[in-house]
Amino acid sequence: MSSPSDPPTGGPGPSSASWQDQIRERLIARNAREGAYAGVIEQYRRLAQQTRVLRERNQTLLRAVTTARTGGSTPGDDNPVRAALITSLEQQISSLRDETAALYKTQGQNAQRLLEMSDQLRVSDDGARGFSEELRRTREELARAQRDLEASRLNVREKERFIQELSDDNTALSLELTHTAARNDSLKRDNASLLQRWLDAKNDEAQRVNEANGFWEEMNTARVRATSPHSNGELQPSAEITGPSGSGNGSAGSSMQGFRKPPASPGASRRNATGRENG
Repeated sequence: MSSPSDPPTGGPGPSSASWQDQIRERLIARNAREGAYAGVIEQYRRLAQQTRVLRERNQTLLRAVTTARTGGSTPGDDNPVRAALITSLEQQISSLRDETAALYKTQGQNAQRLLEMSDQLRVSDDGARGFSEELRRTREELARAQRDLEASRLNVREKERFIQELSDDNTALSLELTHTAARNDSLKRDNASLLQRWLDAKNDEAQRVNEANGFWEEMNTARVRATSPHSNGELQPSAEITGPSGSGNGSAGSSMQGFRKPPASPGASRRNATGRENG
């Protein structure tokens, strides 16, 4: 047996209590609208029933009076008026019994409907409690999801801040690396310039040494040529001509005192300088 208060066969939703309240309000309004004249209708029904009973009794009495007037009374027979009254009372009792039975039947139907409505109300209350519990769980899950979302947002902001810091550090390190590379390039250029200047200085020094050696050899050759007629075509030992205070010719010794002996080998000095630079 279906009823307007039965819950719809659908999934639970946040408006479960609203449709139940709406149906209950509509039922209450309908009952109030239909029950406004219930007392008047009941009074009219009872009045109509009593009128029908009185009319039937009146007709019975009139028939009994008419019969008594026309036919008279016989010995052994009861009074027709009393018989008609008894018949009317019996009919009234029968109608009252029928009415009582109808009332009992209606009362039983109402009790059955009340039980059914109570069961439906209990089912509706159970469904409402289930909906309320599910709504509570849904709200808790929503609050938990919101907390997780807020934590995720905080974590994302923290990671973005950390990434920004790393980006700034990377930019700073890149700039420092660029400056370091530029400084290294400048140092390399300065080193190359200093090396070239040092090599040029060493080359100039070697050239001066070579010129001094050539001049020294020319002086030795000139000295040997100057002394060759006195030595019968033989050259004197180099120890006698190179020493600043040797036992050779006095004029040659005095002419060589103003000269300094050159280094052992200009090529060796250049090789040593190149080796130190490469080292």
